Amino acid sequence: MITENFEESGLNDDVSSSEVDSGTATNSPSDDQKRQIASWVNDGMGLSDIQKKINDDFGIVMTYMDVRFLVDDLNLDLIDEEDEEEAADADDNSGDDETAPSPGDPLDDSAGGVQVELDTVTPPGAMASGSVTFSDGQHKKWTLDQFGRLGLTGGEEGYKPSDEDVMEFQKQLDSALRGKGF
Repeated sequence: MITENFEESGLNDDVSSSEVDSGTATNSPSDDQKRQIASWVNDGMGLSDIQKKINDDFGIVMTYMDVRFLVDDLNLDLIDEEDEEEAADADDNSGDDETAPSPGDPLDDSAGGVQVELDTVTPPGAMASGSVTFSDGQHKKWTLDQFGRLGLTGGEEGYKPSDEDVMEFQKQLDSALRGKGF
């Protein structure tokens, strides 16, 4: 009875099978287009740029995630620009032993300076937390809330770490958080 109503109203006549077939063909790239996309990835182009070029060059509208899945399906590895820059910086600095900090430098990690630790269990309302021991032996707890605000608690009341310790704390905290995926 329902199919009779559709047939009588003419709703089945609105979409032909050729329109459906041609619609799906334009939503995914052809083999030649996939080879072109692979060359863009190998040239170091980012996903958003690839997404734009697919739309501009091929007339295919794909979401960012569709492009990401396509790159994964093609077994292509994206080149991360930050990784390239870090590798280049490491190569540039590999022969610069003369500029290495001396053991007495306050920013030297091995001199018993600032030590940052991350908590394995984060308290409610915090994205991350942990403790810090400054170069003068003072110990504080730190928390980082969901807005990126850093708070220090505990330890000696009224204690203010030196500017060098604060800079080293920020550097080590950034490194520790990046290591945990923040």
